[in-house]
Amino acid sequence: MNSSVVGLRQEGSVLVVTLDRPDVRNAINKDVAVALAAALAELDARSDLHVGIITGAGGTFCSGMDLKAFAAGGDEPAVEGLGFAGMCEAPPRKPLIAAVEGHAVAGGFEIALACDLIVAARNASFGLPEVKRGLVASSGGLMRLPRGVSRNIAMEMALTGDPITAEQAAAYGMVNRLVEPGEALGAAMKLAAQIDANAPLAVAATKRIVDASRTWRDEEMFALQRPIATAVNRSADAREGATAFAQKREPVWQGR
Repeated sequence: MNSSVVGLRQEGSVLVVTLDRPDVRNAINKDVAVALAAALAELDARSDLHVGIITGAGGTFCSGMDLKAFAAGGDEPAVEGLGFAGMCEAPPRKPLIAAVEGHAVAGGFEIALACDLIVAARNASFGLPEVKRGLVASSGGLMRLPRGVSRNIAMEMALTGDPITAEQAAAYGMVNRLVEPGEALGAAMKLAAQIDANAPLAVAATKRIVDASRTWRDEEMFALQRPIATAVNRSADAREGATAFAQKREPVWQGR
């Protein structure tokens, strides 16, 4: 699937999703939200796709909501049940990497925060400027940002609305890979390949546990983890992994 606003390209088991409105710094309108939701649904639905990457065309990631289109009477750029951009309230089950060049601000930053990993070029910047416009960053930024950086850093970014550089984001622990301008997508592909080399059932269960465990109480966390982990640890892939290790060869995953 390709649309005029979102491009899709498959590279092996990786789906590269490109926000393609460079004339407006890839701002999100209703068409983008619907197309992005469809792309990520395809990622989850297809067994031959294991990892997704979101990037932006034209040397920038995303400037957030298309305020001009919205002010002119356009529909809210959200999808029911999925939220802003068709993903911020319900990201895909499979691992998702943001490959960021240039600006990732407002809703664009919230898209990046909804991803599992962030690869950023040194020319990237991140920010939640909503307070400067009399708005609240209500698509996950105020909730996800304090999980990725300290409360005080998150509070400063949210209350001042001022952006931070990619170097600052990396120092704060928010960015997984910091690369030279123009190299974010390539570095994201390498990171995706590292994930894709692992057993898909184990990857899916691991992501599920990491995400869900944020709300688990200490006294219940092992009981809640047990059925998820046990199903994978008893799988054919788990036996294949052990056998391949013993035989000093690469495993051949079946996803079962």
